[in-house]
Formats: sequence, structure tokens, C-alpha cells
Amino acid sequence: MPNEKPTDASLTKPQRTQVKIWDLPVRFFHWAIVLLFIAAYVTNSLGPTYFKYHLWSGYAMILLVSFRIVWGFVGTHHARFANFIKNPAFTLKYAVSLLKKSDQHYLGHNPLGAIMVVILLVAILIQAMTGLFSNDEIFNLGPLYGYISDELSLKLTSIHRQLFYWISGAVALHIAAVLVHIIWKRDNIIKAMFTGKKSIQTLTNETTIHSSKTWLAIIILAGLALILAWVLVHAPEAVIDSGY
Repeated sequence: MPNEKPTDASLTKPQRTQVKIWDLPVRFFHWAIVLLFIAAYVTNSLGPTYFKYHLWSGYAMILLVSFRIVWGFVGTHHARFANFIKNPAFTLKYAVSLLKKSDQHYLGHNPLGAIMVVILLVAILIQAMTGLFSNDEIFNLGPLYGYISDELSLKLTSIHRQLFYWISGAVALHIAAVLVHIIWKRDNIIKAMFTGKKSIQTLTNETTIHSSKTWLAIIILAGLALILAWVLVHAPEAVIDSGY
């Protein structure tokens, strides 16, 4: 039989390449925050006797979110805020193009995804930090309660509680957007957040990262942990204001 010649379809079929875009610290942060958010909810739901574990969840969230903010300036290409946060006009233009199904493909966070990243980082950090000054008016006080008045503590506690529902709503919206992204755009971004890799057709100097900068991440995380520990250890003793 004569040798079969390749079809035009096989000649023109684009070759795809696996490239690494998400470093190990970003992937660890993402899934750790998911687990900690669940842990904080569960330990709070179980009642005052689990307050200690709720606090530890909060400490870990403060540490990780603080790290992610720092990493947004010194981390790898796709982790840096400067490389995915766009101005409002550009973001609006992207939103319109998304509705028209003519949006540009982004390896990392797209402009709308960038807004969600910032909202979640800020909201989680505020919620966790207000928890440090909390007061359940029964048994438990936040470790930094001693710095403020009982009245202010109750206000911060209210913010702490209410933010949970706002964050939960943002998380639900984020999950919905991820599912739409996977089903509609056929881009499995959940898998990419596990493996750190995506499949692309055109390779450029900025599409792949060659190192996760893991040692730098460890040093930053350790430094932030020492700062948090120092603040907690040197805080004044938290004592419930009896009103007398």
C-alpha cells in the first residue's frame, strides 16, 4: 500500500505546549485558604469550647493573606499584582468583550478575576484581624482585646461576623465564575491551580516561570510569622470589662 499522506487538518493542527504559570507558594496559599476558611466556620459553629481552634485558624489566615500581599510585589510573574490588575477602563472593556465572546485569553488572572482576588484578600484580612479584638460577651476574648474599649470591641466583633456572609457570597460568585470558565471556555483552571501548568499554543518569554522562588517564600512567611507572634505575645492581658 502506498504511504498515506498527512491530511491538511493534521498539518494545520496547532501544537500545544505545557507551561508553568502558578508557582508553588501561590498554589499552597490558594488551597490552604480554602481549608482555613472552612475550619474557621466549623470551629465557630461548634461553640465557645472550640474558640482556641477558631483563633488559630484566624492566625493562619492573617499570616497567609499577609504573605500573599507581599508575594504580589516580589513573587513570580503571574503572581504579581502589576501583571494582572488593570485600570477600571480596561477592566470594563474586558467585561464587554466577555459578553460578546470576543475576550482576550489570559494565562493568569483576567481583569475581572483580578478584582475578585483583591476583594477576597482585603475582606479576609479585615475579617481575620477584627477577630483579634473580638468579644463574644460570654467566655472568650480576642488576643488584642486589651488594646481597645469594650464598646469598640463589640463593633469590631459585629464587623467580623457580618463580613463572613459577604465573603461567602464572594466565594460563591468565584466558584460560579470558575465553573463557567471551565464549561464555557474549556479552560480547566482548577487543574492548573493544582499542577501550576496550562496548555498554550504560542510560547513567549512571559508565559512560563522557571522557578517558584520557594526559598524566598519561606523566608517571607517565617518573617511574617515572627512579627505576628511578637504582636500576640506582647499584647496586654485580655480581661472582660465588668462595667464597675
